[in-house]
Amino acid sequence: MSNLPWKRIGLILGLTVFTGMLLFYDPQPDQPEVGKMAAIAALMAILWISEAIPLSATALIPIVTFPLTGILDSGLIAKAYVNSIIFLFIGGFLIALSMERWNLHRRIALNIIYVIGRRADLLILGFMAASAFLSMWISNTATAVMMLPIGLAIVTKMEEEFGKDKSHSLTLALMLGIAYGCSIGGVATLVGTPTNLAFVRIFHESFPDAPQITFGQWLIIGLPYSITLLVVTWFLLTRVLIKFDKGLSLNRSLIQRELKDLGPIQYEEKVVLAVFMTTVALWTFRQDLNLGSFTIPGWSNLWGQFSKIDDGSVAVATSLLLFFLPAKKGDDPGRILQADVFAKIPWAIILLFGGGFALATGFGASGLSEHIGQSFRALGTFPVLFFVIIICISVTFLTELTSNVATLSMLLPILASWAVSIHVHPLVFMISATISASMAFMMPVATPPNAVVFGSQRIRIAEMARTGLLLNLVAIVFTIIALYVFFPYVTGSSMGEFPTWAK
Repeated sequence: MSNLPWKRIGLILGLTVFTGMLLFYDPQPDQPEVGKMAAIAALMAILWISEAIPLSATALIPIVTFPLTGILDSGLIAKAYVNSIIFLFIGGFLIALSMERWNLHRRIALNIIYVIGRRADLLILGFMAASAFLSMWISNTATAVMMLPIGLAIVTKMEEEFGKDKSHSLTLALMLGIAYGCSIGGVATLVGTPTNLAFVRIFHESFPDAPQITFGQWLIIGLPYSITLLVVTWFLLTRVLIKFDKGLSLNRSLIQRELKDLGPIQYEEKVVLAVFMTTVALWTFRQDLNLGSFTIPGWSNLWGQFSKIDDGSVAVATSLLLFFLPAKKGDDPGRILQADVFAKIPWAIILLFGGGFALATGFGASGLSEHIGQSFRALGTFPVLFFVIIICISVTFLTELTSNVATLSMLLPILASWAVSIHVHPLVFMISATISASMAFMMPVATPPNAVVFGSQRIRIAEMARTGLLLNLVAIVFTIIALYVFFPYVTGSSMGEFPTWAK
């Protein structure tokens, strides 16, 4: 009930600002769509931040307002809601759901934990590594929900043996390790978190002539960033931020028992694993991978028709296989995936994607992007690094309290315009914001994994905030380093180069 006044204020404020801007804000009289688009963007921003109505409902506003204000007709704006990125998300999610249906994700997680976790601190690393790896491919919420009971089983056993007070620090490190592993792992791949997919599409909407960011290209920056930050976070959790008695030991026999209960790997798991690995390989090596001293040629060069396929087509093709391949378990085994799986796809997130894509389209079509760019031109005297730091800090701490997808959807078109206005490569600002949107570690509401582990009632908000604050700052530093080190390999150009497609 405590959120109701805030939501009511957000609703009233959003409608008031929208009406006022629609009537009185006209920055370019010769182009009235600029002011109207600004009014719509302000309305959506306030509703998204306050969550006065469901996020996905706010995302539908452009369908009604763009045609009525003359920005875009209904047919054109509807196309923003269905595109190849949406099908990449759906295909990837179907494969993830097949892993969950046949318990393959649990087997992978338990094996990683068992192999790594020889000591208490290493077992925490095992949980973090398992959470991160699964979050690269399946929802970080689903990963956290699956990992929490495994962690709690170990924690409960430890509390019985050593007492709650003595084991609390180790419990805290384990619970936070699960949450942070999920968030960090999601950054590694395009399908790992919705913000990465939103970035790819909004970038394409903002710069239609630019080369698309592929799965393999993102992997060049995302994977080393995630691995490095994961290890650093584990070190800080177990050696610096949380002090626990080294005499405490977590019982690995529970993990061994869970693995034994799973039994030998089944036919269905092997099929899903084969499809999953094939999909990852096809995504990674679809286009040429430029690794500096050498280039790995992509399979799309082998035949002319392959060049028309994108990552979304690959995701749909391989996920469709799962509806054809037979299962063997049960009295009426059917197929690896069946019709009921479509009810589990998060359609609300897909609508939220669409709202962000529509917003980006409207920014360009109305002329608001150009207007914002001209307004920001006066800030061009500062070094680019200064702007990157400001963006990373702002996005990281803003997403502690707001939806990261909604926040990024609002900011990316603005950052794109700003970059063009001061002749900075747009991807410098956009990649900084995209990675930072996933790096919120302080509050339970910041990310679903934070909320899930907070629900274990083993963590206090003050403990999560204190630990998360330092990790937020560490993540900002690593984001900036990763940007400067890997930018040329991801984009094929230097940070100081202003691309022709942005002119």
